Amino acid sequence: MTPSSFPVRFDEAREHAFAIARAAAGEGFPVLLVRDVLGCFTLIVDDEDREEAAAGLRASWEAEFEDRIGRYRSDRVVLLASQMFSAEALLNSPRAVDDPQGPAAAGSVRFLDNTVVGEDWARVSTPAPEPGSTRTHRTVLYGFKGGVGRSTATAMLARHLADRGHAVLVVDLDLESPGAGPLLMGKELPRHGLVDYLVEAAVGNEEGLEFITRSTYTPRRSGDSIGELWVAPARGRDSEPGEVTYGYVDKLNRVYADTPDAPFATRLEHAVRACEDAVARDGDHERRPDVVLLDSRAGIHDIAAVAISRVCDLALLFGTDNAQTWSGYRDLFTAWQLSGQASRIREKLGMVASMVPDSVHYPLESYLERFRAHAYECFETLYDEVAADEVQDGALNDESAPHWAVPILFEPGLVGMDAAEAPGWQDRRFVGAAYGEFLKTTTRRIEYDLRGRTDQEGPR
Repeated sequence: MTPSSFPVRFDEAREHAFAIARAAAGEGFPVLLVRDVLGCFTLIVDDEDREEAAAGLRASWEAEFEDRIGRYRSDRVVLLASQMFSAEALLNSPRAVDDPQGPAAAGSVRFLDNTVVGEDWARVSTPAPEPGSTRTHRTVLYGFKGGVGRSTATAMLARHLADRGHAVLVVDLDLESPGAGPLLMGKELPRHGLVDYLVEAAVGNEEGLEFITRSTYTPRRSGDSIGELWVAPARGRDSEPGEVTYGYVDKLNRVYADTPDAPFATRLEHAVRACEDAVARDGDHERRPDVVLLDSRAGIHDIAAVAISRVCDLALLFGTDNAQTWSGYRDLFTAWQLSGQASRIREKLGMVASMVPDSVHYPLESYLERFRAHAYECFETLYDEVAADEVQDGALNDESAPHWAVPILFEPGLVGMDAAEAPGWQDRRFVGAAYGEFLKTTTRRIEYDLRGRTDQEGPR
């Protein structure tokens, strides 16, 4: 059917546009498929030394777009590089990704997707080492839905790692709903927070900000090492009498802006690095953090995109066994698969089954078995043929695979607990029982990565 008799929708347009681009590549032309912010497509054909052949095929390609993608074609749907002023910059754009389903042909297909938000989900990378030092290990704790105990797990893990002698920095990236900062510091927050840094740095005014603080928690001695625990809260403390009112919401409304020098994603990366630098500057021994824990905002949001895809070494994905959890993660995994990032992102991921019940009516092992089965169904999107060996031919019960969820038990005593008013809460027996396996397994994985071992034994 033609678009006039049966409208082509957004998802269908993508499939048709890629089919046309692949056919053009099959003729021996490298091509770039560009989608604009409204979802409309343009095909740029690199016709170097083959201008006549490309010109002869151009009308047929344009007709294909007219016929197959309807209103999702741009005004100039096929462009030949030989007739463009800036073709080289587009064809070699670092933002373009290879077609994940491209055929083995003389040509090639690359895809440049222009979006208003969320672009960083498809830009997977690993942080580079700091000059002259080993790289700090960054772990992001993320949940597609809120209310899964992510911030409490962040606080528990931070204290546990500090007790083992590590210098730990917790960065609260849940800007709309700060959690880790108040949980670790109570009311003893620094004058400023991460939001202040983002706002002030946008105008070059960040010098002198007090946006990190040492936690009031005193780590236990681990051998010859004494750990440190630092916190970079999302917001600073409330204004004291006589001080200018702390306008958190007004600042929050401005943090996501791009600046002439850097987009938001780069500014957020710089902010995390500034927190790490501040620990080395303000600490007693110029010691950079060994481990940074990033308490991320929930949902499909730009902060989570930057934290998971670009900033971290390890992303712990929290969830409970319900339809919302699996639908949300399936959407994310599909986006990574479609953008050709499946093999890169899955190396960072690990599932956490939070609030796991253990009762006569719903035994822990039964719940975990079902949770891991559902997680495996989601992760199959990211397990391609290359990954099959890594997950023992995709076996459901491979404990080293990302879908093998680590549990945090549901404990009624944690519900509604005000940690700031409950000194030593992390040492209570029921808290230790709830988080024991999570702390052990996650710590082992982080310390494995910190050691940089090259043997074949997996971190779990």
